[in-house]
Amino acid sequence: MAKGANFPVIAAINETLLLDVLRRAPAGLSRVEMARETELSAQAVSNVSRRLIDRGLLREVGNRAVRGPGKPATILQLDAAGAYAIGVHLDPSVLTCVLLDLRAQVVARTRRRPPQSGDAGDTVELVTEAITELLAASGVHRDRIVGIGVAGPGPIDAEAGVLVRPRLAPGWTGFHLPDRLHEAFGLPTTLTKDVTAAVLAEEWTNPISERQNTAFIYWGTGVGVGLVLDGAVHAGSSQNAGDVGHSVVDPTGPQCVCGRRGCFGEVMRPYRLVIDALQRGAIPMPPELAGRAVDDDVPIRLETVDSLFHILGQSAALGNEAALAVLDRAGQSLALYVANLIALLDIDQVVFGGPSWPAVQEHMMKSIAPLLAAAAEASGTQPVALVSSSIGDDVAAVGAASLVMERNFSPRYTLR
Repeated sequence: MAKGANFPVIAAINETLLLDVLRRAPAGLSRVEMARETELSAQAVSNVSRRLIDRGLLREVGNRAVRGPGKPATILQLDAAGAYAIGVHLDPSVLTCVLLDLRAQVVARTRRRPPQSGDAGDTVELVTEAITELLAASGVHRDRIVGIGVAGPGPIDAEAGVLVRPRLAPGWTGFHLPDRLHEAFGLPTTLTKDVTAAVLAEEWTNPISERQNTAFIYWGTGVGVGLVLDGAVHAGSSQNAGDVGHSVVDPTGPQCVCGRRGCFGEVMRPYRLVIDALQRGAIPMPPELAGRAVDDDVPIRLETVDSLFHILGQSAALGNEAALAVLDRAGQSLALYVANLIALLDIDQVVFGGPSWPAVQEHMMKSIAPLLAAAAEASGTQPVALVSSSIGDDVAAVGAASLVMERNFSPRYTLR
C-alpha cells in the first residue's frame, strides 16, 4: 500500500490515502488505525479527515471501545452519498448505464437496445437519454457526480477518445462519444476498453481481495481478456491489451475474418454457438430464418442472437443433449485458452463474466473446471481459483464508473 507524507504540498495525496484505506475497510477505522495504516501523523490524519468530513466524503458512524484507559475511538467510514460516477457500456447488443456511489455500490441502472441503424449519432442520442433517465430516477444531485466513464469494444484510441474500427460495431468508428457526453452533461468523460473496465470493476468493488494476478474472461457480443498483474490492471501501452481473438484453439472450427480457422474470438462468439445450436437442432429456428439454410455465415440480428443464446443455456440446463454438445465443445476451447493463459502469466484467479456469461455459466463452469484441474496436474502447478463475476452483466459499465472513481479518489492509478 502507498504511504503518505506530512507536507502541506501533498495534502490532496494524503486525502486520497485516507479514502483508499477506508475503501479497503468497509466496517470503518478509527483515526489511530488510519494513522497506522498510512504512516501519517495523528495530527495529519485529524486534519485530513476533518476536511473530508466537511466535503461530505467521510462520516463518523459511532464509537469502538479501546484497550486500556481512554475514551472510545470514533469510527469513520466512506459516506456512500459523498460522490457518484456514471458508467456507460457500449456493446453492439446492449447499452448499459449505471450510477456508482463512493462505496462502489450500484444505486441505479438502465439498459437500452442499441439503435438498429448502428449509427453513432443515434447511439449517442440514446445514451444521453439513458443517462438523463438514470439521474432523474436516482434523485442524486448533479454536483455530487464526478464524471462519466465509457467502456466500449476495442480497439480504442484512448488519447483521442474514439473507437477504432470495432468489428461488430463499424458505425461507431472514429466517433468522439466522450466529447459529446461532456458537451451534454458538463462532466469529465473518459473512454476505456470493455475488458479493461471489467477487470477494474472486480478490483474496485472487491478491494480486500488478496489476489495479485487475475484474468477476467469477458464474454459479450465478442470475447476478450482483462488482466491484473502484480496487483495492477494491465491495460497495455495503447490501453488495448486483452485482444485475444486470434489465438487458435480449434483448428477445425469456423473460419475467422483473419483467414484462419478456430480463432478463440470466433469460436466463442455467441453468434457461432447459436449457429452450431441451430444446425444441431438444439434450439428453435427463429422466424427471420424460416425457409433458409443455416450455413456458417447466415446473417442473424444481434437481438435474435442474444435471445437464442439464452435459450441455448436454458436447453442445456434442462439436459438437451444437442445443447450440451454445443457448450461442451465451446468449453473445451475455453479451457484450452485459459490453461495457456495461466501457464504464460502465472495467474492465480480466473473470473468469468460479461453480458453473455450468465446465460451459460452453470454448465460452462462444470465443463471447464475438470479440464483446467487436469491441465494443472499435468504441468505440476497449483489449481487456480475459478469464479463467476459477482457483479453480473453490468460489469463493464461498473468498471467504467470505477475508473472515474479511481482517478478522483485513489492515491494510485492502477491501469498500466
